[in-house]
Amino acid sequence: MDSGVICFLGIGSNMGDPVVNCARAEKRISGIDGVTVLRHSSLYRTEPVGVTEQEWFVNGVMEIRTTLGPRPLMDAMLHVENAMGRIRGVQWGPRIIDIDILLYGHAVIDEESLCIPHPRLHTRRFVLAPLNEIASHVVHPVFGVSVKGLLSRLDDTGTVEWMSGEWGRSTGEDD
Repeated sequence: MDSGVICFLGIGSNMGDPVVNCARAEKRISGIDGVTVLRHSSLYRTEPVGVTEQEWFVNGVMEIRTTLGPRPLMDAMLHVENAMGRIRGVQWGPRIIDIDILLYGHAVIDEESLCIPHPRLHTRRFVLAPLNEIASHVVHPVFGVSVKGLLSRLDDTGTVEWMSGEWGRSTGEDD
């Protein structure tokens, strides 16, 4: 794919085998027409935010190139979540998979059910740490500050522990 927009996706899970869930999500995303996975960050073990009485998360960031528009990309990510068994319950509660569009090129979109850049991107260590690993130079289109700069100014003191550069191997189920 020669054309398209560079986007960054946040991936997270804290149910079942979160590493395998992230790998399955990456595999499903790579199979979407109009999406090419370029690279991904390491995985990080992260302290829950909001609802703290739950298992810790595994989080990472993927860089993709897509010819899909922002809303079709969001719809495709929701389809992946649903296909993997995501049930929307308590906000910030446990989930088998969570996929967020963090950045879509330099776009700024504020519509019902679609906000890009992700509205809490700049406040969350569990997002900025893996994003900084692969895209420290990328500038937040609203604040005009690089990812590295956002991370260095962050007030969030939540624990984010590096786990591995590998996203695990799928067991073959549901692939």
